[in-house]
Amino acid sequence: MASRREEQQEDVRLRVMRLIADNPEMSTRQVADEVGISNGSAYYVLTALVEKGFVKLGNFKNSPRKGQYAYLLTPKGVREKSLLTHRFIKRKRQEYVDLRAEIELLEREAGMIDASVSKGRDQL
Repeated sequence: MASRREEQQEDVRLRVMRLIADNPEMSTRQVADEVGISNGSAYYVLTALVEKGFVKLGNFKNSPRKGQYAYLLTPKGVREKSLLTHRFIKRKRQEYVDLRAEIELLEREAGMIDASVSKGRDQL
């Protein structure tokens, strides 16, 4: 089982990969702003993705600013993004089940529902 920190890092990698898949021309600063991380963290994540072969860095051909780059997912990156997405969905579904059970327990404790109502709700 992955630690909470590893899960958060996976979530950031997935969000970054989704962003650059949709808009390869995003700057590191734009990625940082969208994901809600520092510019340095965005640079670190993008660099790591490039080093692992998940992302390819290319220059814009028609850009007046020749220092601007495009981040392109490689086939290996597309596969990694898919794996991260599946793990994310699995984790979020489990969180949903756990949260729903906790809410139901709290509602019972608060007298908002009784046991017979909650059993009927599960069958819906």
